[in-house]
Formats: sequence, structure tokens, C-alpha cells
Amino acid sequence: LPMAFRDVNARRHIGLQQLSSLASTGRTFLGPMKSHKFIVDEITNQSTLICSAVRLIESLDLTSAAGQLLNETIQAQNKEFKTGMSTLLFLVGAWSNAAMECLQQNVPVPAIVSVMSEGLNSCCERVQCLQISINDVKKELCSSRVRPKASESKTAQVGCDGLTNPWDLLCFQRDISATEDVIPINSSSHQGDDCNFNKVLVSPLAGFDSVASAVKAVGDRSSSALSGSGDTASGCITRKLTHSRHFSTLGKSSFSSQQGNFQGYLSAPSADLCGCCGLGHLATALSHGNQTSMKLLQSIAAYQQERAECSGSSQINVAEIGTCCVLGLPEGYSCVSPGFVTLVSPEQATVIKHFADKPLRILLMDGDLTEQYRHLGFNRPRNVRTILEHPNPQGGNAGDVWLSRMSDILMSFEVNLVLVKGTVCKNLMERCISSRILVIGCVARDVLCAFEAATGAQAVTYLRQLNASCVGNGAWAELWEASDGRAVDLGELVPARVSAGGLALLTAVLTTALPCRAQLLEDQFWTLLCRLHHALKDGKVFPGGGAVELLCLSHIQALAEQPGRPGSNKAVRELPSPWLAEYKSVVLQALASGWKQYLSVVLCNTAKASSELEAGALVDHHLQKAAACGSPSAYILEEFRRGGVFRGGCDPFPNQVTDSKVCDNVAAKTEAWRRALDLVLLVLQTDAEIITGSRRNQILNSPVSSKFMFL
Repeated sequence: LPMAFRDVNARRHIGLQQLSSLASTGRTFLGPMKSHKFIVDEITNQSTLICSAVRLIESLDLTSAAGQLLNETIQAQNKEFKTGMSTLLFLVGAWSNAAMECLQQNVPVPAIVSVMSEGLNSCCERVQCLQISINDVKKELCSSRVRPKASESKTAQVGCDGLTNPWDLLCFQRDISATEDVIPINSSSHQGDDCNFNKVLVSPLAGFDSVASAVKAVGDRSSSALSGSGDTASGCITRKLTHSRHFSTLGKSSFSSQQGNFQGYLSAPSADLCGCCGLGHLATALSHGNQTSMKLLQSIAAYQQERAECSGSSQINVAEIGTCCVLGLPEGYSCVSPGFVTLVSPEQATVIKHFADKPLRILLMDGDLTEQYRHLGFNRPRNVRTILEHPNPQGGNAGDVWLSRMSDILMSFEVNLVLVKGTVCKNLMERCISSRILVIGCVARDVLCAFEAATGAQAVTYLRQLNASCVGNGAWAELWEASDGRAVDLGELVPARVSAGGLALLTAVLTTALPCRAQLLEDQFWTLLCRLHHALKDGKVFPGGGAVELLCLSHIQALAEQPGRPGSNKAVRELPSPWLAEYKSVVLQALASGWKQYLSVVLCNTAKASSELEAGALVDHHLQKAAACGSPSAYILEEFRRGGVFRGGCDPFPNQVTDSKVCDNVAAKTEAWRRALDLVLLVLQTDAEIITGSRRNQILNSPVSSKFMFL
């Protein structure tokens, strides 16, 4: 096989250069104020709007081996945590540059690998002292109070000096300036949703006293510390804080007019609805300024909290949550709706209108609804070629026979609604519509399981397996309506809601007038949801805003100045060989430069510094203060509790709460560090790139052919 060979382990390592170049495209994704990017395809002239490292890597043409490894690493982080990808991408670039600096100083590759690995392990051990348990986070949330301004005695003040106190963000002023009715939840005329779902939820603008009148005292129950349990009352009137700058959103002055008696609509509750020890405040601390997703998640937490009183569940159940993007409405119409909300064709919408609140018999299919579909693991007989599976002695098209049989099966069992995990045969869909049978394809497995539990239906793989016990009852379908009661007619696709009595499923309906923002909103929602899920799973969080990275930087610099081992006596073993000691300081300083670059870019992206030079000076200032304190971790925790480590600088949004103290996931952050360094060290240890196939001939005729050896 013809091959081309290239030495990549030169003084300027080619693989590390490729990683550095790719990672540099995602610098503006660090921090809460992310910059959007357009990805333009020169061949099709189509463009995509992105705002995350995952979508960036997916959109790039990664032909290099290092680029493909970077894509696999980021996809693995996204699959497991759905957060930390921007940090991973940036550190890959920063530490690639650090490794190349070490190569420039003639540091052997084994020394770089050993010292960097030991240094990061030492950092992970060191930052454990910064972990804050969920219980402690909620206690501090509940104990904190706002600081009133002298000129604004009736509004809550958020500190202007840098990172504001997150615990102050949702502690409300008791003086309420206006009153309004709360929104009663009406899950349409169908009854049976669990745990009295028609209880009142409070508007996101509700005041502290209003919430206190609508929520029973939780007390010190330990169970509520994790689950946010608390009982909602059935009061119909509450008071709202409508003039506070902390809760008014631009473009939503007519918020109250949008709140109608919409069937199946969940308004975003006040954070205190989840109780002082509930999930609302924790969601705020993990939201990193994403207000829309935070309010949706608070609605979900309030509903699942109510169900937890009946089921005994104590955490956010991600399997019971779905999303649906609806185009054509402003983003202020985003809400959480009970049941399964999806987009259907106008013909399917006509079938739904015909149902008119009728109870439906439902069928669930765990596969494709096509003639050619065979289940996973199905093996055809060897050395046998199938010409026709079902001969038709009467003549005619075999496909028509299959369509007729499938239609007859559905009609014989009086099935009205079919939810299919996979794809649906187009011709069968048309036949079902003409028979007033609603068939919805591409339904997630978790949705099928939820309907299975609520309706008693049993999923089947083929329609021929259908019997009376597989058909469920008690489902219904209706067209989804916006919060002001108007139906949404988007022409090609229409949003519809399918539900059933006792169905635990919730759908976050994400509305936007810009199609290019649909994927962005969905990504942001799932990121916040998974942050909350993993925070509850870990039982602890890190202080955010660069606090953890600052301690890592301080720790690595201290290790670089010390002789001997790169870590503590307890956590890190002796260096493998004595000759590594002479390279320890150089490698650790290079590793520390990655942390410093990270902090500098975050400060610039959040407008805390006007340049990376100014940001670096601010980081050095805090390092000096931490060293003078004697205990860097104690200094960082104290600064964090006082409102954030990096305070000061200009605020791009002085009249809005955009910079509250934040928290980060423990496992997701540390795993992003490890994956970034593992990738850099893996590429560093490669010594050759061997190219096979047709690309060899392209390289042979290219200007870079002199760099290759052709075998």
C-alpha cells in the first residue's frame, strides 16, 4: 500500500501546533458572556450560528489526526456532562503552547509528560478544600440578604464592585410596589395528573411576601435540602414586584398581559417557590447568567418537587424532561408544558382537531414503522437471497399489501394514537391520516417509557405483535397554544401537545423568532439542566468566577519554587528519576501559564479587564495577596463569600444582574482538566504521521511534499 511518512516530533511539534490553532477559535466561549460565531460553508453558501465549543468543532472540517482526536475528546465530555467543553478546548490550546515552550527549551518529552501529569494531579488534590456541599450552599443562600441602597429603599441592591453576591440575587425586598393575580395552572379539561398538578405556581416576578403567602414553611427538613421540597398553597392572589430593576427584562414590559389561562402551561415560578432550601437558588448559581433557562428550570424543579412528595424522589429526573423548539414567537413565550410537545404537519394537526378532547387509545412502537425494518440482532439466513417475503397470489404491489395489513391492524384495535421511536413510512402515514389515526415518529425512548407507565401500554417492535393488552388508554392530544392563548400556525409545522393522566413528562418549549437561535437555546437549556443534575449527584459544587483556577495557579507556582517533588507529601509520589528534578520548575511554570491565560481571557471576556495585560496584572495582584495571607485557599474562599475573587472593573450591564457569584460542577470541571491534558500529552508523544490512500497522491503533488518521505 503506498504511504507517506512525516516526522511530527520536531522542535515545533506539528500536532501541538494543530491543537493550538484549533483551540484558538474558541477563546471567546470562556465565561458567561460568550460571543457568537458564524460558520459559513463556501461550497453551499450556508451559514450556521454557534455559541459553544461542541457546535464549533462539529462545524469545522477536521481533516488532521489531531483535530479528530480533539473532536472525540470534546464529544466525550459533552456526552457525559454537557458542560466544561469550552474550558477543555481552551486548556488544550494553552497547554499545547506550554508543551511546545518546553520543547523549545530542550526539555525531554518524558519529563514534560511526567511533571505535567503530577502537577495536575496535585492541583486536583489541592482544590478539594474549595468544595462546598449542597447543604452549605443552600444555607448560605437562605441566610444572605440584600443590601439596600440609600437612594432606593424599596429595591434590592446588588453590589457594583465586581461579582455580585449570588445569594443576594433572589432574596426579595419585602416592600412590594404592585399587586397582580398569580397564574392558575390548568392542565386542560383532562384530569388525573399526579399530585394535584392544578395547584398555583407563582409568576417569576412575584415578591418575597407573595411567595411566603403561597408556600408553606419548609422548616429544617433535611430532605428538602436536596430536593427542594415544599408545599404550594392554593391561594389565588399574590403580590408582585414589577418595578425592581433586578427582575424586569427588556422587551417584556407586557409580561403580565401574556399570562393567560393557557391550558397545559407552566409559568416560571419565583425562586422562593422552591423553598429557601430548594433548587431554585442553586439553579441560579449554576445558570452563569442564563436567565431564560434558569426560569424554565425553576418551573421544572417546582413541578418535580411536587411529584416528589408522592413518589419519594429527591433529585431532578432528566429522563422526564424534553425540549421542543417553536419558531415564530418571541423568546419571552418560552415555558414549561406538562406532557409531550412536538411539531406535527398541518395534516396531522387536522387529525388532532378532530379528537377534540376525546380519550385516545395509544400504541407505542420501539423501532421503525416501515416494511423493511428489522430489529437489532435480526440475522437473515446465510446464502439465501430473499426475492419476496410475502407473495401475493392475487397480484398487485407488495407494498400496498403491507400498507393495507398495517392499517387493518390499527383499525381493528381501535388505535387513535401511535408513538414511534424511529421513522414512519410516508405512505402509511398518509393512510393513517385519512383514517384519523395520529402517528408521530422520532419519539425519544424516555418519552415512550413515560407513556408506558401512564397509560398501561406496552411497546411492540412490529405491528404484527399487537394484541389488546399492548394498547393503552387515557391519552389525549391537542394543539399547543402560546401563553396568551393564541394558537401557533407556522405553516409547515404546528406544535402539538400529547399527554395522559399521571404522565410525569415535562417539555421545555423554547420559542424564538430567529431560526438560527433554536439550536443555541436548546443547548443552553440542556447545559443548565445537566449542571443542576450533576451538582445534586456530586452533592457539592466549586465556587465559580475563576476561584478554583486561581488556587491551581497559586499552587503550581508554589510547587515550581520548591525543590523536590511536584506535589504534597501525601498525594504525590517522588519523581520517577532524579534527572527530572532539573526540569521540574520549567515544566510547572509552563503548566501554570495555562491557568494564567485561562483567567486572563475570562476577565477580558467578562469586561473585568480591558486587555490581557491588565488581566494578568490583576491575577498577579491576587496571587500576591493570597501568598501574603498565608493560606491561599482561605483567602479565595473569603473573597468568594464577599462577592467574588475578581471584583472591580467596568460592568457592561450596570443596570442588570449579569455577574452574580456563580458555582461550577466539581466532576465536570476536573474531568475537563484531565481530558485536556491527556489529549495534549497523547499528541506530544506521537512521533510520526503516516498517510495512506488517495491523500498520498494529493500530498505528492502539493508544495509540502518535501516534508514527507514516500514509502
